[in-house]
This record gives sequence, structure tokens and C-alpha cells, in this order.
Amino acid sequence: MINEETKQWAQSILEKIDQKLVIEAKRQGGKIPYIPDEKSGRYEVDMAENDPVWWTNGFWSGMMWQMYHATNKDIYKETAELNEAALDKAFDIYTGLHHDVGFMWLHTAVANYRLTENERSKARGLHAAHLLAGRYNPRGKYLRSWNRDRAGWVIIDSMLNIPLLYWAKETIGDPRFGYVAEDHADKVMNHIVRPDGSVNHIGVFDPTNGELLETPAGQGYASGSAWSRGQSWAIYGFALSYLHTNKTAYLETAKKVAHYFISEVSKNDWIPVVDFRAPKEPVMIDTSAGMCAACGFLEIAKHVSEYEKGLYIDAAVNLLQAVEAKYAIWDPEKDGLIDYSTGSYHEDAWTEVPIIYGDYYFVEAILRLLEKDFLIW
Repeated sequence: MINEETKQWAQSILEKIDQKLVIEAKRQGGKIPYIPDEKSGRYEVDMAENDPVWWTNGFWSGMMWQMYHATNKDIYKETAELNEAALDKAFDIYTGLHHDVGFMWLHTAVANYRLTENERSKARGLHAAHLLAGRYNPRGKYLRSWNRDRAGWVIIDSMLNIPLLYWAKETIGDPRFGYVAEDHADKVMNHIVRPDGSVNHIGVFDPTNGELLETPAGQGYASGSAWSRGQSWAIYGFALSYLHTNKTAYLETAKKVAHYFISEVSKNDWIPVVDFRAPKEPVMIDTSAGMCAACGFLEIAKHVSEYEKGLYIDAAVNLLQAVEAKYAIWDPEKDGLIDYSTGSYHEDAWTEVPIIYGDYYFVEAILRLLEKDFLIW
């Protein structure tokens, strides 16, 4: 269903990505990047030293493993292995870790184990999976997000962390990891995804009984709005939960949120704004939402009929081509691949800048178009 013209375009982009990431990997060594410095355009901060428990610390390694799988170049494997070892500091700190251990160790240890069967990596992945499963509330049937005084908080981002539990279930043959993941996915599906396919960022539940109490704004514009990256977390997260469980409700939920996303982003020439229900001014862009959604669309396309595949593949290609044409960073002297990602609607420090997870999803989506990716999730 992916036509030859699209494949040729994707191959040309992959060649540019490869050239750029080899340069960046050599420049980084064992450092873990996040956002380039505004003045130099380079990754100046090593997150392995600055904040080992930061939630994005796995995405650089994820890119490295994807590129190693696609090209077999040792520099990618070596860089990823250095990052994986550096994250052992996060285990030692422990108190800063929360639901995002999936993002951190799926892309490092689990990716390594999937490709090389490294036993130390397997142990790290299982360590992280046990930490995530330990956040399960058996009365509310959800995994709590974040820390501090937020025992009832669940955020939509969690849907892309629970694949760590599906992996643990299969790896050690223990169904309880799957029960926890499915209980959580059901909770999110029934209480955080709205009937029209838009998505709350946060659901606050009573931790004693699981009753939904409120849905505050989070990283979107306001309560009741539609934070675009939250939509993309849901699209890809539910598509992956379907992949691991074959529960039709998960695929239907992914499709429902995908249709909402497509209807909104197509109004802006396939460039995602930060929140689909924010005021028209100021215009704020979040390319990372589009890159993650593109991966989700391509995952959905694997599981639907031939009559449906085209909708999702075309949407993914439209997003990738629109964002690449306007926001790609191909200058080898600059770090980052895709500009204009935004972390949060109300956080100026992370507004319209290159962010590591936007780059990761861009790379994965391009490799998916070429069938050169592997399942990190």
C-alpha cells in the first residue's frame, strides 16, 4: 500500500538521517541529549549527568538502536550501549522514577535485548518493568503517574509506557504483567478518552475506589481542550495495546482518536498545533505530536482491512512530508533532526524547539515506511 514514490522519498530521507546521526553520535559520545542549546544549536547538556531520571533519557538510544538495525553500523550500537549503562544511575536514585520507566528502558535495555539477547539488558528491562508494575493501584485498577501527592493521577502518556509490561509478560511468561497493563488501558480507554475521539491529558481518580474525580488541563491549553501530543500518545498507545492483546476495543479506540486527529491536523496543512482546541492566536506548533501520530497511523494500518489501510498510511505520509519540508534540520553543524516541537502549551522553555522524542518518532516512522524498523514497543 506504500507506493514507490513514497518509498523513494523515505529512502532519500533515511540517507540524510544516517549522515546526520553518525555526525551527532560521534559528537555526543556517551552523553544523553535532550534539547539543543538555543545559541549554539548543539546539545550542550548531558542528561546522564544533569538529570539521570529524566523521562526522555531513552529516546536517543532508541534512535541509535533503530539505525543500527537499519544500517548495521557499529557506531549506533556502541552509542546506545553507553547510554544504557549510564541509566543505571537512575535505578540508584530511584525516587525520581515514575511511570515513564517505559520510555527510559524500552528504548535502551529492551531494545538491546530484542536485537542482541544481552542478558544484562534483559535484567535492566525486567527491573524497570517491576518498578512500573509496582505503581499499580488494585482498587482503582490503574498505574499511577508522576510522584508527590498524586496517588490518583493518570496521564495519557502512560499508554506508551505499558508496552514494557507486555514485554515482561512474554519474556518471563508471567501473565500478571499483562493483567496490570490491560487494567490500566481499560481505565484510560473508559475515562480519559472522550466519546468524540479527543483525549484528556490527565484523569484524577479516587485512589480508594477508582472513581473519576476531575480532568485537569496538564500540558494542553485548558481542561476540556485537546492537547495534540496527548492525542498521539493515545493513537499509538492503543494501537500497540491491540498489537499485544488482540482486544478489538483497543484498536477501535486508536482509530477513533486517529480520526479526530486527522480531522483537526488536516485543517492546518498537516502541521500540528499544540492544542486543537486552543485559541487561534497565538499559533503554537508541536511537530512531535505529528511524528508520534504518524507512527501510530502506520501501526493501525497493519491491523485493518485493505479498504482502510490507505487512510492511515496517507495521513502518516502527509504528516511526515509536511513537517520534513518545513522543519527538518539537515545542517550537520546543528544537532537535532526536527524543529518546532513543544513540550507544553504554557511552558515557554520548551516551545517550538528541537526535542529528542520528536526526532525519535520521525526516525521510526521513516524506517516503518521502508520496513526497516524493529519493534521497540
